[in-house]
Amino acid sequence: MKIMLYNWNMLVNILVAIIGILIFLFIFWKRLKEDYASEIIFQSAVFILVGIAVANLLTLRISTNSFFWSSLVGALLGLSLSILRFRIKFYESLEALIIAGLPWLGLVFLENSVTTQSLSSFLAFLAILIMVFVSYWLDTHYKGFTWYKSGRIGFAGIATASIIFLTRAGLAIRGVAMISLVGRFEAVISGAMAFCGFVLLYNLGRSEK
Repeated sequence: MKIMLYNWNMLVNILVAIIGILIFLFIFWKRLKEDYASEIIFQSAVFILVGIAVANLLTLRISTNSFFWSSLVGALLGLSLSILRFRIKFYESLEALIIAGLPWLGLVFLENSVTTQSLSSFLAFLAILIMVFVSYWLDTHYKGFTWYKSGRIGFAGIATASIIFLTRAGLAIRGVAMISLVGRFEAVISGAMAFCGFVLLYNLGRSEK
């Protein structure tokens, strides 16, 4: 029985990974297709996916809850290599990465909530789903914000990521137990990332197009 359950969970994990990657590739391509050739976009996406895979292989044996941070580090390293290799723009590609990664992250939480019957994972899935809608609302309306003078691309993705990190920091401070939260250090790390996000938004708002 345990073997059958393990095989079923493994099958679900693989299916979620495939669906998540396909969604990621499509959204990442759609966000950048007007400025870059498809070959450059998909090669950049491969760099990101390889970075995620390598980072997870190196860290998941240490802690299964580290998948969020290991995936983030791997994705950012892959994106950095793409920026250096293909000269793609930082803010545009970072926003594409964030917005394309949200549905995949949501699927991971949904899968965990089903396989482990975890209420916290299901609530995390709902929160990510809300953030997906928030990111698209911001992407549609950010140019109408009078205080966002530059009007440059990147606001929606970075603002959404900052909100997510700020929320994670708040949950960690309250001692909420959830997959992807890395204990007492979560509040510090997420708080620092939220601060970095707001600094990026400030610089983006001041810069010229």
